[in-house]
Amino acid sequence: MRIVFMGTPDFAVPALAAVLAAGHEVVAVYTQPPRAAGRGLAARKSPVQVFAESKALPVCTPANLRNTEQQARFTSLNADAGVVVAYGMILPKPILEAPRFGCFNIHASLLPRWRGAAPIQRALLAGDAETGVAVMRVEEKLDTGAVCLMERTAIGPDETAGELHDRLAELGAELMVQALSDLGKGSLACWPQHDEGVTYAAKIEPGETRIDWSRKADEVHNQIRGLSPHPGAWFEVELNGKRERVRALRSTLAHGEGKPGTVLDDQFTIACGKGSVRLLQVQRAGKRPMPVAEFRRGAELPVGSVLA
Repeated sequence: MRIVFMGTPDFAVPALAAVLAAGHEVVAVYTQPPRAAGRGLAARKSPVQVFAESKALPVCTPANLRNTEQQARFTSLNADAGVVVAYGMILPKPILEAPRFGCFNIHASLLPRWRGAAPIQRALLAGDAETGVAVMRVEEKLDTGAVCLMERTAIGPDETAGELHDRLAELGAELMVQALSDLGKGSLACWPQHDEGVTYAAKIEPGETRIDWSRKADEVHNQIRGLSPHPGAWFEVELNGKRERVRALRSTLAHGEGKPGTVLDDQFTIACGKGSVRLLQVQRAGKRPMPVAEFRRGAELPVGSVLA
């Protein structure tokens, strides 16, 4: 089949690789334009663009798809289907209708739960025991299209957003290849989403990232793993006479009670409003992520210290 692929971040790369490996002809790859990034603010290509260029695929990086010139160019590709994976741009009706069979999206949730920008983080923040990926037809409205295939997977009790992201990217790639195969055979059946159970995965706001140790331990633990590695849940502590922000990247539920934020033992168990969590990996400002044992060798934080 002739495929136009539309995606931008790391999450989309396995799907593009899988579509190619399945023998489909990718006639164009659409991705977000290079953005200024890093200390030097040099223009950085998206992960999808880097991968596509390594495979000598034609890449398009329009600022938007609303003008008639871009829409005519897209239509001229004569694609059988559009594959959309975290493209990050609204697709107007002429784009959606250009491919012969329409456009299909990989979404990292069990739709209609967690429609929106941050389904992986929101599932973990909510303490969901399972999630999954769905292949759906793309509509003009946000994540409301008919679902064609869905795959469930359990969420590990200490699994982070980064780990779940990588698993779902691979799972979604496999599901999209199956969807395209069924589409080519004329056997792809899609069903409308239920009106019940709709939740929205709003993007993570800065105000959600500071740890409130007065919350219950499971809520603190879900916040840490749900925001790891980015943007990262954080706390403040006095280190070497200076107030410093530290990101908590990995934790597990533990036993122990005390005043919220108090270091309870030498294993860095921290008291919460109810219960406690043990921090396993942290990151100081300007430093690399490190195991807690390494962090504590360079930080004076005896039992009884209080994190803010």
